[in-house]
Amino acid sequence: MKRIVYREWSVAPHRYWALLGILAAVAGVGGLAALYMEHEGHWVTGMTNQVMWGVPHVFAVFLIVAASGALNVASIGSVFGKIIYKPLGRLSGLVAAALLVGGLLVLVLDLGRPERLIVAMTTYNFRSIFAWNIFLYTGFLAVVLAYLWTMMEHKGNPYTKHAGFFAMVWRLTLTTGTGSIFGFLVARQAYDTAVLAPMFIAMSFSYGLAIFMLVLMFTFDQDGRPIGQAVLYRLKNLLAIFIGGVLFFVLVYFITKLYMAKNTGLALFYLLDGGIYTAVFWVGWILAGSLVPLGIIFHPVRGKDPRWIAAACGLVILGGLASMYVIIIGGEAFPMQLFPDQTILASGFFDGVGGAPAHYAPSLWEVLLGLGGVAVAMLITAVGLRVLQFLPESLDDQTVDPDALAKA
Repeated sequence: MKRIVYREWSVAPHRYWALLGILAAVAGVGGLAALYMEHEGHWVTGMTNQVMWGVPHVFAVFLIVAASGALNVASIGSVFGKIIYKPLGRLSGLVAAALLVGGLLVLVLDLGRPERLIVAMTTYNFRSIFAWNIFLYTGFLAVVLAYLWTMMEHKGNPYTKHAGFFAMVWRLTLTTGTGSIFGFLVARQAYDTAVLAPMFIAMSFSYGLAIFMLVLMFTFDQDGRPIGQAVLYRLKNLLAIFIGGVLFFVLVYFITKLYMAKNTGLALFYLLDGGIYTAVFWVGWILAGSLVPLGIIFHPVRGKDPRWIAAACGLVILGGLASMYVIIIGGEAFPMQLFPDQTILASGFFDGVGGAPAHYAPSLWEVLLGLGGVAVAMLITAVGLRVLQFLPESLDDQTVDPDALAKA
């Protein structure tokens, strides 16, 4: 590998400020939506006593999970010694930190009483997975910043591999904790399974890499920097492996649910008669978010076109949002079983009444808050690229590895 030279993102000023203006406007609208919901109360949202985690949680969990996966590129280069990935490590760390901040911002503003966050930060119940995640999320930011320092500061270079290994263990623990938030909730049939932890890890690899690839391709295209086929092919083939991993855990999830008779109704709810949730599952998650991207990646012609590869990444991201919608909201919408085989007894919140799923229609305010979090993450990324040297000047085949194309 030739010596990699890093420099700031030098896109034309008018394009850069236009991009920042758009992202700031979207983030501002999201902030106003959060203030409106805080002032008026959550009755202006589509959330109910049955569906208490709505679209903002879909965006928040997606961004947090993707943050862990975005750092995977840096881990492959520094921990596992894959030379072709090393020039991408700095950008990988920046995107990971930005996504986590955006996701946590949405999460905090969707609490209903965000000013009481200080209580959660000073009073801990270690029997709650939520308390564990406070340390995992804040610790992740500190670990990523330290990891970036070792990559960007010459004096820290000897510690890069050690920092990368620690960051890899931390992010895997973080994603396991996020999946366990749902896996430990035994009251909901859709959540009560340990397979959600490894499934979330596979999801993080897929969704984080898709976002990273889009950021990489967009920034290089706007700045006129070359990306060789070797790097692009490695990344898109790796994305295909991660998509396949997610599909594998989805299969295991439903086999597990169908194997137990008490969960047959839940599996059929998702697969056949869940209305909007069935449609989002098959069309949004499985077809558009998984099978179509795989078809593009492995297509002999379109799989070599950067525009089609970018389209595949975009579909994976949309599929990721669909997956979170199905898991989080679909899991809440399915009626809670208060007692085995109960047909009459129900709670005051209408759990289990007639076996009908709970109604939920997301409000505009919820969607705007979620999009605001995405905008904040991209805003942090754009500013970071402009002021610090995260991007290599070139990723063409001869610069990265003369033999990389043959290995890809």
